[in-house]
Amino acid sequence: MPFLVTIFALLMSLLTWIVLVYVLLSYFLAPYHPLQMALGRVVEPLLAPLRRRIPPIGGIDLSPLALIIILQILRQLVIVLFS
Repeated sequence: MPFLVTIFALLMSLLTWIVLVYVLLSYFLAPYHPLQMALGRVVEPLLAPLRRRIPPIGGIDLSPLALIIILQILRQLVIVLFS
């Protein structure tokens, strides 16, 4: 795998983990906790467009799940196309 594809794949995996941690910590930390706010600065700009298009179902926000799926599809697509 070329170097840039490897870097891109690692960044997509890291971003996926950041989204997952952000969602899990939202259940345990206050919204204004410094860690929650730092992760939010990374994740919220990516979630905002999805939240406008995907309504909550039964009070559950599915936009993080959609973002994780998009990131993984993008990762696999770049690996297949550029490897």
